[in-house]
Amino acid sequence: MIKRDLYLILLTIILHACDVFEYHPYDTKLGNEYENINKREIEKIKNKSSSGTFKFAFMGDTQRFYDETEKFIDHINGRSDIDFIIHGGDVSDFGLKKEFIWLEDRMKRLKIPYVTLCGNHDVLGSGIEIYSTMYGPLNFSFVYNRVKFICLNTNALEFDYSTPVPDFDFMLEEIKPTDDYDRTIFVMHVPPGDIEFNNNVKMTFAYQIKQSQNLLFCLHAHTHTFAINDYFDDGTLYYGCDSMQKRSYLLFTVTPEGYDYELVHF
Repeated sequence: MIKRDLYLILLTIILHACDVFEYHPYDTKLGNEYENINKREIEKIKNKSSSGTFKFAFMGDTQRFYDETEKFIDHINGRSDIDFIIHGGDVSDFGLKKEFIWLEDRMKRLKIPYVTLCGNHDVLGSGIEIYSTMYGPLNFSFVYNRVKFICLNTNALEFDYSTPVPDFDFMLEEIKPTDDYDRTIFVMHVPPGDIEFNNNVKMTFAYQIKQSQNLLFCLHAHTHTFAINDYFDDGTLYYGCDSMQKRSYLLFTVTPEGYDYELVHF
C-alpha cells in the first residue's frame, strides 16, 4: 500500500511537471504563425504606396528589454508617418525559441511592417534554426520606392569558415543593376572592425559595397550605442543604433535628393 501511494504521488508530480516544462530549451518547432515572417512583412512593404519621400525606423538589440520594446511599439503605433521598421538583430540572448516568441508576440502588435536581421546572439544554441524558420534566410533584400535594402549576416565569429560571412556571392548578385531600384542601403548587425566581423576580408567588403548603385549609407546594431562612423575613410557612413534598453531608435527620411536622420527618444 505504501509503495502504491508513493507511486501515485510520484506520478502526480511528473504530470504536473509537464505543465511547468513546456518545451525543451533546444526545441525548434514553430507554428505557421511564427514562420517566414520577413517574407510576409516584405510583401506588406511592397504593397505600401509612397509619394517619393518615405520614412523608416531602425532599431535593434531587444534582448531582455521587453518592457522597453513594448513602449517602443506603443510609440510607433501612435505615429502615422513611418512606412516600415528594420530590426537590426539580437532578438534573443541565448538563441532560445521562447525568447524569439516573446519578442515576436510583441512585434506583431505593430501597425506597420517590419523586417528582422539575425544578430550574433540569435545564432547561439539552436538559434540559427529558429531564426531561419521564423524569419527566413540570413541574407535577404527588398526594394521600396526604388531604394534597395541589402540585409547581411555579418556575425562571422559564430560560424566556421565553411559558411561565408559575409556572403560575397550574395552581395555580388544583389548589387547588379536592375530596373527596379536606383539607390542602395546596406544593413547588418555587426559592423566592420568589430571582433565578431571577419576583419580578414573587411577591405574587400568595403570595396564591394561601394560597387552598388548610388550607395546612400550603411546601418548596424550590436554595439548598443548610437554612433556614426566612416570606418574606411571613403565617405560611406555607418549609422549604429542604441539597444532598446536606452529607449531610442533612428528615424530616416529618404527623399529623391538624399536623406536625413533623427535620433528619437521615447
